[in-house]
Amino acid sequence: MSPGDFDFLRRYLHERSGLVLNAEKQYLAESRLMPVVRKHGLISLADLVTRIRMMPASELAIDTVEAMTTNETFFFRDKIPFEHFRDTMLPALTAARDRDRRLRIWCAAASTGQEPYSLAMAIRELAMSARGGALNGFRIDILATDLSGDVLERARAGTYSQFEVQRGLPIQMLLKYFTQVGDAWQVSSDLRAMVQFRTLNLLNDFAPLGKFDIVFCRNVLIYFDQPTKTQVLNRMAPQIADDGYLVLGAAETVVGLTHAFKPVPDKRGLYAPNLAARDAPARPGLVQRRAL
Repeated sequence: MSPGDFDFLRRYLHERSGLVLNAEKQYLAESRLMPVVRKHGLISLADLVTRIRMMPASELAIDTVEAMTTNETFFFRDKIPFEHFRDTMLPALTAARDRDRRLRIWCAAASTGQEPYSLAMAIRELAMSARGGALNGFRIDILATDLSGDVLERARAGTYSQFEVQRGLPIQMLLKYFTQVGDAWQVSSDLRAMVQFRTLNLLNDFAPLGKFDIVFCRNVLIYFDQPTKTQVLNRMAPQIADDGYLVLGAAETVVGLTHAFKPVPDKRGLYAPNLAARDAPARPGLVQRRAL
């Protein structure tokens, strides 16, 4: 791939998905995009770039963006966020929603579905525990979104390899919530029914999604530059209930990006809406940039 073609791809990917591809990652682009070249019967990566330049909204362009987005995930990834979910978020919110008895959860970068299914299992486990009475009569909706339609199709099917279910999933949960299908394992139908999947680009408008009590947006902001991180967080803030929660990845933070959220004391990766700063004028360094 020529330097000019690679520079075009870097700009195009940033505009379409927010992904920041460093100059030294040309090898990564080449390795991930060669299958796209073969799928579309093209001659080379140069041919792929030429066609995207001509038709920037084509199926080829969509496949290119999806091929470059990272889809690495596993069940109960990092553990601590799921402990916060079980021990902090659910108890506080079920008490606060005792009248409406409804909770909405958004997994904003769901990939192949391990995170939303982990949340569904955590809810089921809590419901069957001694503390589970607080969930009686509650409707809990989980919306899982991702940029890639292909990975969401895998997520809807809920079928995982032996290797995938061994990554973070306790054996007792595997036997309780999965059925073996040949060499693979499929999430039970009642657990799959707890999760709705929808294609969404995080650079687009969130308002049609409505309000949420909990938003998991883990391990995706790390691939964005600072202005894009700020933009995503500032647009996410109005979608979260005043007493709701935002969960970020272990390597992510709101500090230095936005005043719309504040850390929850002693809960790593957990943030709450900063109501005191909601009506305050934005600082010059935190001005929101419009998506391209």
